[in-house]
Amino acid sequence: MSLERLRNFQFILASQSPRRKQLLNLLGLKFKSFHPLIEENHRGENPVNYAKKLAEEKAEEANKRFRNKIIIAADTIVVIDGKILEKPKSKPDAKRMLRLLSDRTHIVYTAICIINQKNRKKIIDYEKTFVTFRKLSNIEIDEYISTGSCLDKAGAYGIQDDLGAVFVKKINGCYYNVVGLPLQKLYLLLNKITD
Repeated sequence: MSLERLRNFQFILASQSPRRKQLLNLLGLKFKSFHPLIEENHRGENPVNYAKKLAEEKAEEANKRFRNKIIIAADTIVVIDGKILEKPKSKPDAKRMLRLLSDRTHIVYTAICIINQKNRKKIIDYEKTFVTFRKLSNIEIDEYISTGSCLDKAGAYGIQDDLGAVFVKKINGCYYNVVGLPLQKLYLLLNKITD
C-alpha cells in the first residue's frame, strides 16, 4: 500500500461537495469533480442500504461519462431513532433537526462506491461514526441557522464549521466520516481496487 502510488492515478470525484474536494486534496490525489444528478428519496429504506445505493448511483452516473479513470462517489447520512436526516429543506427544517440532535447521540454513515474503469472492479463499503451533541440553546441553534451553513449538510450541521464544531461533545469513530469522506477507509479501498 502506498499513497505515492495512488497519486499516479486519475480520479473522478462524483460530488460537488467542497468538503470532499478538500479531503481528496489533503491526500494529494489528482481528480476532477463531476456533479451527478440523482434522486434522493429514502422512502423508509434501511439507512446503510440507502446510503450505499445512492453512492453507487452517483458512481454509475460518472461511469457513463468518463473513460480509464477511477471514480469515487460517496453519500453521507445522519440517523437518529432509526430515521434518516438528509439535508434540510428549509431553515425551519434545519431547526427541527438540530433540536432533535441536541443532547443526544446520533449515527453518521458514509457509503463509498469506487469504480476502477481500467480493471472493471467495483467496491461498495461504508463507515459508521457515533456523534454526541451537548445540549444546545435556542440562541445557538438560531445563530448557526442564520449563517446558512446548515442547509447543504445532512443533519443540518457540519462538524468542521465554527458552531457545528462546538455542538459536538464527543465522537466515537472516524472524524473524517462525519465531514463526509472517511479517509482511512477510502485509502484502504483505493489500494485494494488498484492492485
